[in-house]
Amino acid sequence: MKNIAVLGITGSIGNSTIAVIREHPDKFNITLATAHHNTELLFEYAHEFGIKHLVITGSKLPAAPPPGSIIYHGEKELLSLISELDLDIVLNAIAGSAGLLSSITTIESGIDLALANKESLVLAGHLIKNKLRSSKSRVLPVDSEHSAVFQCLEGHQPSEISKIILTASGGPFRDLPLDQFTNITLDKALKHPTWTMGTKVTIDSATMMNKALEVIEAHWLFDTEYDKIEAIMHPQSIIHSFVEFADGSIMAQLSNPTMKLPVLYALSYPQHIPSDLIRTSILDLPQMNFRPLTPERYPLYFLAIEAGKTGGLLPTIINAVNEAAISLFLNHKISFNDIYKLIDQACQTENNISHPDIDTIINTNLSMHTKYLTNYQNYL
Repeated sequence: MKNIAVLGITGSIGNSTIAVIREHPDKFNITLATAHHNTELLFEYAHEFGIKHLVITGSKLPAAPPPGSIIYHGEKELLSLISELDLDIVLNAIAGSAGLLSSITTIESGIDLALANKESLVLAGHLIKNKLRSSKSRVLPVDSEHSAVFQCLEGHQPSEISKIILTASGGPFRDLPLDQFTNITLDKALKHPTWTMGTKVTIDSATMMNKALEVIEAHWLFDTEYDKIEAIMHPQSIIHSFVEFADGSIMAQLSNPTMKLPVLYALSYPQHIPSDLIRTSILDLPQMNFRPLTPERYPLYFLAIEAGKTGGLLPTIINAVNEAAISLFLNHKISFNDIYKLIDQACQTENNISHPDIDTIINTNLSMHTKYLTNYQNYL
């Protein structure tokens, strides 16, 4: 029986995790769970699974916890619980940069980290890799693309990798004529053709920023240089990623689109345990096709990749400005195309630092987010 913490249990990854736990109540015990605002669902899960420790990182509601549960508030108490509780694995599904310190605390505590928070590696990949060298913690990827690569690489060394190929659905605008991008509305951007996700990740998928962040994450996860990582469009989202090896052979992991399988594998690693959560009939699969990502359609993807290659503090800067831009777009203050414009402006004007420490990363992330959220009109 593994004791697990589920950070962001009320989101889409958390809901997939709940499905896994329901199927295997004899293997996994949720000891700690967090939610930002959705305390009603948090309490439902706590009642169903007997979760003792509940952390609310947003609103503090006066509602009483379920019997046997204890409520905590804020990130500080969450980090203390991660370091103090008897946990076997922490699944970090917190959205955005808010998940960074939970990832670092998990690794410092020697606990396995099931990582669905790609921003942890985008902002602080160099620091996390350094901490892993002196920790017994393992980072187990939960993103479907990275889980696919992780499975293909089992038993292989980084030197055997010729290329990592991440797949992308292309988002809701993969076939939209380019001259219609000025007419993109929030409602259209939130209608992802394949996946059901939170608003932040859904907008990131529309701009393809999400895929750029995944490339940066893959760079750190698999010790692979950027020139050996690429993304291609695969609208059917059946093949989740490929690995091409030095001898020319290519391996891929595929299934019907679901986050339940990567969650299950991260929690059960290194085993593939029996499950009926998702089955994929090869004969019933649609015809699959692939095409390249183009800078005309997805300029933010190529801009963010260059920021990742540059490294230092620049990935933190673009991530912070991206989070601010998405907030502005969700509140109808800027257009869809303005998301790229704000991030491009930040890349051109903000100062980079080659090897930032954690305090610099956190402070810069906050200051850049505030700067572009409040003064966005000055940068358009």
